[in-house]
Formats: sequence, structure tokens, C-alpha cells
Amino acid sequence: MTIELILLCISAYLLGSVPFALLLAKWFYGIDIREHGTGKVGAANVLRVVSKWLAILVAFFDIGKGALMVWATQLFGMEVIQQVSVGIFAIIGHNWPVFLRFKGGRGILTSLGVVIMLSPWLGLIMLSVSYILAPIHQVAFGVFLASVSLPFLSWFLGQGLGIDERLPITIGFIIISLMVWFKRLFVPRTELSKSISIVELIINRLLFDRDIRDAKTWIQRNLGK
Repeated sequence: MTIELILLCISAYLLGSVPFALLLAKWFYGIDIREHGTGKVGAANVLRVVSKWLAILVAFFDIGKGALMVWATQLFGMEVIQQVSVGIFAIIGHNWPVFLRFKGGRGILTSLGVVIMLSPWLGLIMLSVSYILAPIHQVAFGVFLASVSLPFLSWFLGQGLGIDERLPITIGFIIISLMVWFKRLFVPRTELSKSISIVELIINRLLFDRDIRDAKTWIQRNLGK
């Protein structure tokens, strides 16, 4: 089982590393998504810069990265802790892809795929929390709320599970939340944020996933405006 687990972890990382947002934007529109909008390699930036239908396709593939690899471990009859481990490797691949010199996205949708396969109801709750603020263009804040609540909800909603399943799932979700926050926090400062305090910078990055509060100015920085 150890060899199978190692191979699955490697496969999960490599699959997670495939930058579908970058590839599909180049194939269909001939643009490098990293040079437009927020500069992120993800479905949200594809939606903002390219088109809704392509963003839906990217979202499907990014969710599938995490879901497929957890499903594969389930087919092998592996325990929950091993399923969680393989899922985390898929997220790591998306966040730090070998094919993009380890500069990837935030891993939100890939994380959602992992959560859905481990706990479908919790995955639905996380999706709802993340996008409940979409009408007022605050999805990033919704994602932050979902990442904060994920470990707590997994523990309390998993009361019917044995401790050997409940504990590794909760610990795994803590790691996933920490990766979301790490990707938001530990990036180089931009010129737009040179004048703001470190406390304000941390708050902006954690809550809104950008250096400054003004979303329009933040997005337009890649357009030279």
C-alpha cells in the first residue's frame, strides 16, 4: 500500500500542476492569463478577462483535479488519512506547479474538489458560503469565511464518524485552510501597497486577496492604467 500511496501522491501533484486556466486561455483566445486582470491562474480571472463559458470549463477541471485523486484513493480502498494526504498533494500541485516554476493559483477550486469527495455536504456548504457574497463582488471574502469555518464544521458535522476518520479529515481541512491563507499572505508587495501599513496589508490580503481595498485599481494594474 505504501508504493501505491507514493505513486498516487506524485500523480496528484503532477495533475494539480496542470494549469488549465493558462492552457485554455492560450488555446482559445491566444492570451497569457497571467498578464491580465488579477494575474492569477484560475477560473475567477478567466471569468473576469475572457468569458463565462471558459471559466466554467476551467472550474470543472480545477475541481476535478482534487476530486479525481481522492476518488482514486477510494477505489484503492485506502483509509481516510491517505485520501486526505493525496488530496492535499493535488492542492499543492495547483498552488506550486512544477510546470509554472512553482507559481500557481490559490487552489480554492481544487480544495473544493477534495472537500466534496471527503464530505459532500460540507463541500456544498463551503461552496454556498464562498459565493453567497458574489452579488456584491466579494467572493474573496466569502472564501475567507469558508476557509475559517471549514475545520470547525468538519469536526462538528462529523460526529457520526469514528475518531480515526473524523480527526484526519479535520486536520486535513486545517492544512487546506492554512494553505489558502499562506498563498494570500506570502507574496511580494506591489507598488500599489508600498505606502500602507503591514497590518492593513495583512487584512487586505486575508479578507480580500489583494494588497489594496480598491478592487478596480488592483485589477487594472496589469493593464498599465
